[in-house]
Amino acid sequence: MTHEYHATVEWQRQGTAFVDGRYSRGHVWRFDGGVEVPASSAPSSVPLPYSVAAAVDPEEAFVAAVSSCHMLFLLPFAAKQGFVIDRYSDEAVGSMSRNERDKLYVSKIVLNPNVTFCGGKQPTEHEFDALHHRAHEECYVANSVKAEIIVRPRRLHQLEGAQDKVASLHH
Repeated sequence: MTHEYHATVEWQRQGTAFVDGRYSRGHVWRFDGGVEVPASSAPSSVPLPYSVAAAVDPEEAFVAAVSSCHMLFLLPFAAKQGFVIDRYSDEAVGSMSRNERDKLYVSKIVLNPNVTFCGGKQPTEHEFDALHHRAHEECYVANSVKAEIIVRPRRLHQLEGAQDKVASLHH
């Protein structure tokens, strides 16, 4: 079975010069469902004012896509095993280096997911590691790239009273 995903990328010159390279790299990504995301080159690649610092650059989006995909697989795997996740956050980091053709590419992505479980059933360290391993193995995006992806999960402890809150939701 083949799945298709669509994105529209639109850029306009806005009346400035072009051939001298002094034009904005700011553009818009549009996705089905109507979401629009301001995008640009990274200021580290194309200096300001020709990049838009507040916009998402393709490299950031790539790192976020890997992180998001990992999370979206981990959540249902945990739920199916009866583990309740209250919060998941990841401060993922992508690194670029040169390949064998001396071209820059995103060579490594480090995921640093912080997962807060609540409720009476808590995963053992082995179960916790297995959840992340399975999520990584199944993630469509991770399976689509050649960058090294490292997962360094941390389990955060629930806050006092959080277990009571979950218990009351299940009655």
